[in-house]
Amino acid sequence: MPIDAAPLAPGDPVRVVMSKWGERAHWEYDAIYLGSDEHGEWIGCPTATFYSRPGLEFVAAFAGVVCKPAGGAAHLACFNDEHAQAAIYVDMTTPPEWDGTTLRAVDLDLDVVKRQDGTIYLDDEDEFAEHQVAFGYPAEVVAMTERSAAEVLAAVRAGEAPFDGTAATWHEVLQRFGGGSASVASS
Repeated sequence: MPIDAAPLAPGDPVRVVMSKWGERAHWEYDAIYLGSDEHGEWIGCPTATFYSRPGLEFVAAFAGVVCKPAGGAAHLACFNDEHAQAAIYVDMTTPPEWDGTTLRAVDLDLDVVKRQDGTIYLDDEDEFAEHQVAFGYPAEVVAMTERSAAEVLAAVRAGEAPFDGTAATWHEVLQRFGGGSASVASS
């Protein structure tokens, strides 16, 4: 088990709470703790997971698994089944941390996206630039976010683990808890 792992067992309910800089509310959702491996801790978001943030909410028509990276990396990666627009969606964040059974991170705007057709890109650079000024991101947070985005983008493009299909195993675990899709898009 990774050193920064939560004291959770597979199947335990967890909550994911993302905020924006300055403790502004952002995405929140309930999930299932799946386990851990050398890449980090994995949680499952079954089809019909309810996602909400101020001004927007939806019930997912897709299943996903989320990896809280080992070693305190500054991102949160979601690997979706074929029903989502994005096969991989990685939020650049402060290093995600457990607060009991709640996983917390501050979303720092930049996202690495791999669409189902294989297109890979960095998203929300304009929002990141605007928020640096509007929210007063410290220089070290800007540098961490840019470094994390560059590393994740390179890893997704190269198909490095866990962006190499590793998530399929965790989708199978999610299925055993009754929450996954039978097929997962190729990572």
